[in-house]
Amino acid sequence: MAAAFFDLDRTLIAGASLFPLSVEAWRAGLVSNGEIRRFTTGALAFKLFGDKGERSEGVRTDFLGRVEGVSVEVLHDVARRVLPRLVARVRPESRRLIKMHEQAGRDTWIVSASPYPIVAPLAERLGMTGAIATRGKSVDGHYTAELDGPFVYGEGKSEAITQLAVDRGYDLKHSYAYSDSISDLPMLEVVGHPVAVNPDSELADLAHERGWPVVIFSRKTKQRMAVGFGSATTAGLALGTYLLGRRHGRIVERARRGSG
Repeated sequence: MAAAFFDLDRTLIAGASLFPLSVEAWRAGLVSNGEIRRFTTGALAFKLFGDKGERSEGVRTDFLGRVEGVSVEVLHDVARRVLPRLVARVRPESRRLIKMHEQAGRDTWIVSASPYPIVAPLAERLGMTGAIATRGKSVDGHYTAELDGPFVYGEGKSEAITQLAVDRGYDLKHSYAYSDSISDLPMLEVVGHPVAVNPDSELADLAHERGWPVVIFSRKTKQRMAVGFGSATTAGLALGTYLLGRRHGRIVERARRGSG
């Protein structure tokens, strides 16, 4: 058995999930006006520059401080409200890639540092096997300042994937991982078939050095794929992904010309 693991932000979806999540959290009274402005700035910076993996402890601390004392019911309500926004951001190419893996008999998982109640419904909506995400401990229906399992960021992603592989019997040498960020290097290194999707500069350089497939999904620019594959299987899958992205770009371009 094998599986395919997808990072969420800038990989499975376009842009960052932080902004739509922050908006719904603000509506629920979990964040202030000042914080929503900070999150907006952070989401824009992430969209432009990606995550360099230099803020793991800060992200973890912020996450725990954000959910401490919040009722489980409130967070689930935020998840319900944000789900349509996240679904709308899922890349068409990502949907097709998920389907390709499913047809090949592989399980598909979202892997994200975001709260599990936010990520799990998205995985379910997309028909994926499930979600690997950060879980907070709860007592009497409210979250504490502790985690139930690893913080699914950086090394935490590889730890969670490795444990899941043990539980499910996955052969990680035959599994795939997709990410845009150098911060996800541990996740990419733990599988036999890592793929860089819309990578930041550091991950792009590393992928070229190691011969990993690099796939660019974009609606505005011509799709391209960097050559360098570890196996014929990886090459075939990456080529299929590339062609899907290219076909989508052509469809969008014809639609624009028709409307013009």
